[in-house]
Amino acid sequence: MAVNLLDFDLEGLAAWCQGLGEKRFRAVQLFRWIHQRGESDFERMSDLARSLRGKLAGVAEVRGLTLLSEHRSADGTVKWLFDVGGGNAVETVFIPEDDRGTLCVSSQAGCAVGCRFCSTGHQGFSRNLETGEIVAQLWHAEHRLRQSLGLATGERAIDNVVMMGMGEPLQNYAALVPALRTMLDDHGYGLSRRRVTVSTSGVVPMIDRLRDDCPVALAVSLHAPDDTLRDALVPLNRKYPLAELLAACRRYLEKAPRDFITFEYCMLDGVNDMPAQAHELVRLVSGQGTASRGAGRVPCKLNLIPFNPFPASGLKRSPRDRVLAFAKVLQDAGIVTTIRRTRGDDIDAACGQLAGEVQDRTNARARLALRRKVIPVAAAGAVR
Repeated sequence: MAVNLLDFDLEGLAAWCQGLGEKRFRAVQLFRWIHQRGESDFERMSDLARSLRGKLAGVAEVRGLTLLSEHRSADGTVKWLFDVGGGNAVETVFIPEDDRGTLCVSSQAGCAVGCRFCSTGHQGFSRNLETGEIVAQLWHAEHRLRQSLGLATGERAIDNVVMMGMGEPLQNYAALVPALRTMLDDHGYGLSRRRVTVSTSGVVPMIDRLRDDCPVALAVSLHAPDDTLRDALVPLNRKYPLAELLAACRRYLEKAPRDFITFEYCMLDGVNDMPAQAHELVRLVSGQGTASRGAGRVPCKLNLIPFNPFPASGLKRSPRDRVLAFAKVLQDAGIVTTIRRTRGDDIDAACGQLAGEVQDRTNARARLALRRKVIPVAAAGAVR
């Protein structure tokens, strides 16, 4: 099979071109054609030497993903379903806002973490996506939107990318980092490090590696102020408990493009949304809680997320007045707090709703059903 050039960041493409006997500037030209212009036909890359075009035609291709469906929400949100083979499909979501266009990108077919409130986790896990499959989501969305919006050459449709789609990005680290570098490269998409966000449920060793290899904005799926409750909601917490996770967040800020961590907190009715839990959350991020006592404050922003219910979860969305009361406790403590506005829920494109199609290799449904029966979530969190 021909090499997929979407698999390479610029350094990787330059090394590959060198193997063809081509100089680096040819790789830069090729990279620009692919990512800045969205071109996949080598014959239309007019400033490439004809000899190079001939070489490429025999050994390489720009292979995007097969589009299965496109859905548009009443609020302008767009959701694409892409075929990634083997009976698997992943979802990608574009969210238009007044000051930016955000693309939510998937990193895995399914997810092995199995968070209680996430529809993707209930689908199970099939495989990691390749770098080219991650980049192809941005490649398709950017150039499709430029065309549909009638943007001029050089105008950008997407200026904010969040790795918050299907999967745990840091469990697909080898493919993730070249994809991030392509997003950041001025010869590619030219995105600011502050405008590329990796969201993780807390894979501590990979947080440290990302800090050193490709520091971008970091969002951490927190969802609980104590280990007992977080064990039930986010199973990865049993391997990397809150004390270790918050220590990794402090280390990350040494090289982060932002001077804060975003903590994501899904508001679940009667589970993690009581005022006492808000006060405990304040103590946790201030370095005064049980899991962080004496460790120092974590500069952070709290993003409270309305839960998007699905039948298998057994959970409900927190009432609006309770979310506001929870937010007030955090704000009164001096913590920047936002309440995420639900977008795209009419096309199942909102946070926690992405499911795609997954040929599960992990028996997720049975495991989650057993855990729900043995460890009822509502009983796992102490409501004081």
